Amino acid sequence: MRHLLIGSTRAGSGKSATVLGLAFHLQSRGFEVGYGKPIGTFLSRDLPDVAESEEADVSFITQTLGLSASALRPTLLQLDRHILQRRLLGVDTTDYGALLRRYHDHHHGDVTLVEAPANTAEGSLFGLSLSEMADCLDAPILLVARFNSLLTVEHLLVAQKRLGDRLMGVVINDIPSAEYDQTVPLLRQCLLSRGIAVFGLMPDNRILRSVSVSELVEQLEAKVMYASDLVSLDDLMVEELKIGAMDVNSALSFFRRSYNKAVVTGSDRLDLQLAALETSTSCLILTGQPFIADEVQQRARELGVPILFVGRDTLATVSTITNCLGQVRLHEGVKVQCIREMMAMHFDFEELLSNLGLVLVK
Repeated sequence: MRHLLIGSTRAGSGKSATVLGLAFHLQSRGFEVGYGKPIGTFLSRDLPDVAESEEADVSFITQTLGLSASALRPTLLQLDRHILQRRLLGVDTTDYGALLRRYHDHHHGDVTLVEAPANTAEGSLFGLSLSEMADCLDAPILLVARFNSLLTVEHLLVAQKRLGDRLMGVVINDIPSAEYDQTVPLLRQCLLSRGIAVFGLMPDNRILRSVSVSELVEQLEAKVMYASDLVSLDDLMVEELKIGAMDVNSALSFFRRSYNKAVVTGSDRLDLQLAALETSTSCLILTGQPFIADEVQQRARELGVPILFVGRDTLATVSTITNCLGQVRLHEGVKVQCIREMMAMHFDFEELLSNLGLVLVK
């Protein structure tokens, strides 16, 4: 049984999306794929008991790929404040490396994709850092990084020193489209000259950085004041956030500069609500009193734009939405298809199969 570790230089690099794209392609080639995430970090709200919690991304990947129970590898610990305190105090003395080595006891499938912690250091307190996992499983590492500037190369060079021969290669996500043609040759040449294989250089994508209105409802604990029966909140995607706090004369030109946006404004600002509805708006988010004017609801009904109400203040609302837009959340079907298409176009699967020694027997 082969294992491939998918790690990252920092949280939010696109690790889970890379796992999903790899798994889809391997399955399409006829390979049986296993999946595991030894360290979990984001617990389900509905399952407060850590021992019984299942990470949302793990559940989504499992269901989306149609993986059977035999294809899954166990999560060894949920990384939260309680388990950290127990480890720091010496109460938790579990040999997690020994537990991880039990992954070898599973013989289902051709390759198991193992999703590593958020960066190269996380998990070291438990003997489950990226390099320690690689040693336990005798597995190569595919490292995922999010592009910020050409200095992203420096982070990859530091990771190379930490990971040594375990580093099989890298994927760099979110390269600005406007810079892509100039940036890609520079990155590829620099990394290859330093002995780092490049498996994928991915352009940025607005769809992947968007969030569904249904996800905003959940994250904001919002009340849906109006929603069309004809359009699912799962299918309405928000790409940008705008705050309606200006005078109405400036509002239309301000709102017209953004597409598929959420507009946060007070429930008493009818002028701004109507202005937002005249532009590309995915949803209105009202603060203040839970009230919708008749003319606003009528226009929202004509356009199919949902209206949400949140009980928290504008600053907290904006902060929550900004965090949502800053992460690649996988739980929308439109993103899954987008990931498959981007990986097919920009990832070197032939080189991956060669490195893993995977040959499809016909």
